[in-house]
Amino acid sequence: MTPGGPGTPSETPSETRVAAQVAGSESGTRLDVWLGARLPSLSRTRIKGLVESGHVTVDGRQAKAGYRLKAAERVEARVPPLPPETLAPEPIALDVVFEDGDVLVVDKPAGMVTHPGAGRTEGTLAAAALAHAPEMAGVGGPRRPGIVHRLDKGTSGLIMLAKTQRAYDALTAALARRAVKRRYVCLVEGAVRRERGIVDAPIGRDPRSRVRMAIAPEGKGKRAVTRFRVVERLAGATLLQCDLETGRTHQIRVHVASIGHPIVGDQTYGRRASAVSADLVAGLGGVALHAAGLSFVHPVTGVPIDLMSPVPYRMGRILSHLRCSPR
Repeated sequence: MTPGGPGTPSETPSETRVAAQVAGSESGTRLDVWLGARLPSLSRTRIKGLVESGHVTVDGRQAKAGYRLKAAERVEARVPPLPPETLAPEPIALDVVFEDGDVLVVDKPAGMVTHPGAGRTEGTLAAAALAHAPEMAGVGGPRRPGIVHRLDKGTSGLIMLAKTQRAYDALTAALARRAVKRRYVCLVEGAVRRERGIVDAPIGRDPRSRVRMAIAPEGKGKRAVTRFRVVERLAGATLLQCDLETGRTHQIRVHVASIGHPIVGDQTYGRRASAVSADLVAGLGGVALHAAGLSFVHPVTGVPIDLMSPVPYRMGRILSHLRCSPR
């Protein structure tokens, strides 16, 4: 496709672009409908996804899909190419904690993305697992082979994958009925007053930012429940154990921030000032959150599996520093 007149898509090897002013006759048209007329090959769902992910602006600002356009406003849209339907295996070393013919549990390092997504297509855990266990191809989905649940890029620890379809179906069903127990440790800012507690607050997408989640108003969002207890009190910080009853995106990070104690190193939900030095935070390679425990019933043998991962060095060096600091 070659560049055309106003509002005609232009295409580069990497993406398609649309840039045009809204005509007077188009005033009042929904943004997604306006884009649909110029990008007829895209589904309404894809267009909505582009708007929500920040690939579309109106007069330089992000807007919702249902925004009613005004005459003379300038709409710009970038349509990145869809990722390939299959995932290429990558021979990346994995820290395998448990493995048999049906299940693989890996201790993921901070900085590794679980599966391909926007802005990250290589170096993922999924690609490394596919190279480790080629039979996983096609289990669950072509772009997320074997992935039963995920960890954020900046979070380290135990993550479970299925090597067979029957294991995948059983494990995802177990997650849905909350039969898989996931235990985390995190270092949070400040002194948490209660020795233990429960945060039961729904989580939804933050309407002001496409990269943040937030506590949702009553009646909106998805129910999210996190149980926590104090493991250790330190100078200006608290080490917590958190147990998930649900598994929402950024759940622990949002919940502890909502009670005034964001996770150390969390630039998305955290504070500008920290009890931890900037050099130590930089060495985290993510956030001070680690998936330390995973318990489930084996999907084929029925044997209970209980796995643990020690606090990694990236967090341990901060704990050692704080233990030597005056309180």
